[in-house]
Amino acid sequence: MNRKTSGYVYVLLAVILFAGRDGFSKLLGEKYPPIMVTMMRLWAFAVFVTVLAAFSPVGLRGALLTQRPILQALRGVLLGSQIVVVIFAFTRAGLAMSQAVLGATPLIVTILSVPILGEKVGRRHGIPVVIGLLGVLVLLNPGNAHFDMRLLFPIAASLIYAMYSIATRAVSQDDPVVTSVLYAGVPGAMAITFVGPFYWTPVHTADWPAITALCVCGALSQYFLIKAYGLLSAVEVQPLTYLHLVLSGAVATAFFGETVTWNMLAGAVIVVGAGLFSVWREHWLEVRRTKSI
Repeated sequence: MNRKTSGYVYVLLAVILFAGRDGFSKLLGEKYPPIMVTMMRLWAFAVFVTVLAAFSPVGLRGALLTQRPILQALRGVLLGSQIVVVIFAFTRAGLAMSQAVLGATPLIVTILSVPILGEKVGRRHGIPVVIGLLGVLVLLNPGNAHFDMRLLFPIAASLIYAMYSIATRAVSQDDPVVTSVLYAGVPGAMAITFVGPFYWTPVHTADWPAITALCVCGALSQYFLIKAYGLLSAVEVQPLTYLHLVLSGAVATAFFGETVTWNMLAGAVIVVGAGLFSVWREHWLEVRRTKSI
């Protein structure tokens, strides 16, 4: 396989594993405290990224060197917090609905990057953001007489992950990828260890395969995504990651008996369409800037 083909294979593998990770998260989150499930997942992820850093060209000691230690540590805590909230979202609001709302995260990142990173969003870039947010409103179905408070979980998860993404963009200006990957796993695992043991519940023997699968899916999905970004540009990777929403919806309906309603489907299409347009437009502007140099 050539470079691009290998990159696309890595993306597809990552997306499939993301859907499997979500399914196991919901399954275990319905049986055990989400904080406990997150702690086990983060422990496995911390071990994985530590080994990955140790075998990197700079080694573990080099990967630990960072120009932004506080922000890097905050990233890990944000990621751990987001995982806890998203497991609550899967078990309370449903896997399909949660993933549909989480699809708006890139648009939220665009909005928050203005006041936090000082980036400028022009009219043409702002239009798809507004359209995407309208898609979120369709998802939430405001025509209902009563707002379902359970939807606050996926909304909160999306906001937390947006903050994590913005922090990642900030540290990427000063630290290499291997350092950011290491700090994405270790601080979060350390932080949740202070809380998680208080929620520990004895694990049934029959559930250990699911826990193992969750940890493996979580670690390998990140690895394959990192490999994909090493072979493809962001504009080539991002559209395929939206398959995550489709596959998670399939898992939700096939294994958990969830129903995909018209507003979920319509809202997801609007959100994904707006996101894809934003990615394409950024790529087009970058090509124009390159040609003008």
